[in-house]
Amino acid sequence: MHTRTLQTASRLALQRRSGNVPASATKISSRGLCHCNVSVPKPPGWQPRKPETAAKPGVRPYASVNEEHATPLTSAKQNLSFVLQKAKHVSFEDRPVPALQSPHDVIIDVQWTGICGSDVHYWDHGEVGPFKVEQPMVLGHESAGVITQVGDKVTSLKVGDRVAMEPGVPCRRCERCREGRYNLCYDMAFAATPPIDGTLAKYYTLPGDFCYKLPDHVTLEEGAVVEPLSVGVHIVRQGGVKPGDSVVVYGAGPVGLVCMAVAKAFGATKVIAVDINEERLNFATDYCATHAFRPAKEAPEASAARLIQENDLGPGADVVIDATGAEPCIQQSIHAVRVGGTYVQGGMGKPDVNFPIMTACTKELTIKGSFRYASGDYALAVELISSGKIDVKKLITQHVKFQDAEAAFHEVKAAKGIKSLIEGPANMTI
Repeated sequence: MHTRTLQTASRLALQRRSGNVPASATKISSRGLCHCNVSVPKPPGWQPRKPETAAKPGVRPYASVNEEHATPLTSAKQNLSFVLQKAKHVSFEDRPVPALQSPHDVIIDVQWTGICGSDVHYWDHGEVGPFKVEQPMVLGHESAGVITQVGDKVTSLKVGDRVAMEPGVPCRRCERCREGRYNLCYDMAFAATPPIDGTLAKYYTLPGDFCYKLPDHVTLEEGAVVEPLSVGVHIVRQGGVKPGDSVVVYGAGPVGLVCMAVAKAFGATKVIAVDINEERLNFATDYCATHAFRPAKEAPEASAARLIQENDLGPGADVVIDATGAEPCIQQSIHAVRVGGTYVQGGMGKPDVNFPIMTACTKELTIKGSFRYASGDYALAVELISSGKIDVKKLITQHVKFQDAEAAFHEVKAAKGIKSLIEGPANMTI
């Protein structure tokens, strides 16, 4: 079996212009990282497609910008933003309002933004592996808002539309993009990854086709949770979960919970939450899991055997998802999958782990990685919320005013609650 270590953090616009490829990922927090912090491993000799215009604060550059139509920032400063200056030092800045970069772009008045583990890691450490915040950067990427301006060639959206915002824009031209797997694009530009500003601001610019209109009965708060739900959609689709399947999910944090919810929506009859935190397990069973299991300090084989026996899984689970990235969970997961079953690695922790390769081979497991989200995942996430198959409102455990954003970061770092949302600046002044 061949293993590849994901590099830490997104491929940045600055590096696309310079052609510099970052070094291998270094050791990170044991809590692991969100998918937004990493990039697709580059092949030997890879070079960016072409130089691009320099990034400007408040403007989100992306590979498909037509320079003929590009316009500068407006001079008016009415774009209040939550800015990371360096580790543990943030400020509120009134930045220029962004102008349309392309006739295919829209400008969004950001109403709600969720706090992700990646935001907390940058705020706490000022870096993720080799990727450092070397200039002030707006945080945030899990957002929803209201369209305030549309480019001349945008036909699917209009001013006033309420949208969920997909924060990563690929090159659109490479082979992976053209086959719909744009999450694997080497030239991906992702919000709140240095030096690209994130969405914790009054206004943000995106291509219109990366904004998803919300039905009238879906709130903007729910729209801000579409991003993490899309991660869960992609993981579960990678697992090929179908009606009647038994699914085990290691980790009852935000990503694990949305994986459980999606698996159940896809028709899984048993959805088993595994975690060492009793409070999280209780939340998981109240939310969507049909069973819960708390591992003891024992050998991976013994823990997996007990999991199978206590939850009447017969030869093992049809699909096992690891949403932790923790080595003990990965090892237990392989022993918990039935012969011929599927294992999906959805969580990321240490770059390299000890892996039970003999068990994986003799069981002839299908083993898949999962990275962010791709074609159809965001739209399906919106549909799952709209149809009522998944209730993301229960995941929202804290609403915070924009001026209290830093306090919310402290809460998330302390692992309090599930999903914290920060309200847009509205009428806040500095």
